[in-house]
Amino acid sequence: MITFQNVTKLYNHGMTALDKVSFKIQPGEFVSLVGRSGAGKSTVVKMLIAEEKPDKGQIFFGAYEVTKLKPSELPEFRRHIGVIFQDFRLLLKKTVFENVAFALEVAGRPQKEIIEFVPQVLDMVGLKDKMNNFPAELSGGEKQRVAIARAMVNRPDVIIADEPTGNLDPFNTWEVIKLLTKINELGSTVVLATHSKEIVNTLGQRVITLENGQVIKDEANGRFIIG
Repeated sequence: MITFQNVTKLYNHGMTALDKVSFKIQPGEFVSLVGRSGAGKSTVVKMLIAEEKPDKGQIFFGAYEVTKLKPSELPEFRRHIGVIFQDFRLLLKKTVFENVAFALEVAGRPQKEIIEFVPQVLDMVGLKDKMNNFPAELSGGEKQRVAIARAMVNRPDVIIADEPTGNLDPFNTWEVIKLLTKINELGSTVVLATHSKEIVNTLGQRVITLENGQVIKDEANGRFIIG
């Protein structure tokens, strides 16, 4: 489903963010991307959603060659991906229902589907009773569950979670991880970028370890081990 082939990314003054990174992710996998701050995790995420392009190498996502997508092709491509960020990125003047519905509206889905799908996905993340609340009225854990609902509502092939528990307490951290595991069990591929050793070791899933922009380990049933 996802293939990185010798991907290199340089930033200003020649700093190497990624150095000949190669890996493949199969449909239905749960993969953790781990590494110290600055190891290259966020750069991989930006490449996956075509927010940035590599200087060398190729990226494939299903039938798409991501590195060759035109700006006009990006909206259709991104419908296959749901993204969850550390800072939630909710629309503060919209209710919980409206925040999730917005993802469907942008995709051009009919109002009938929006009215049907949004309560379903909010029920799944345990927030059906909060659909008329605004983000300022929610806890950090609730905000992240809204963000997960928004990422899921288009039924994407892949969920990319970029440090989704970075701003959460331990209880809400594990609630979010349980949700991501459930999403994976329902058939979506999950790519989790994290620096949490406890989460990675508890999951017991595939782990790709980055260091200085290079893949230094790629293990099924891996553990968080940074030398």
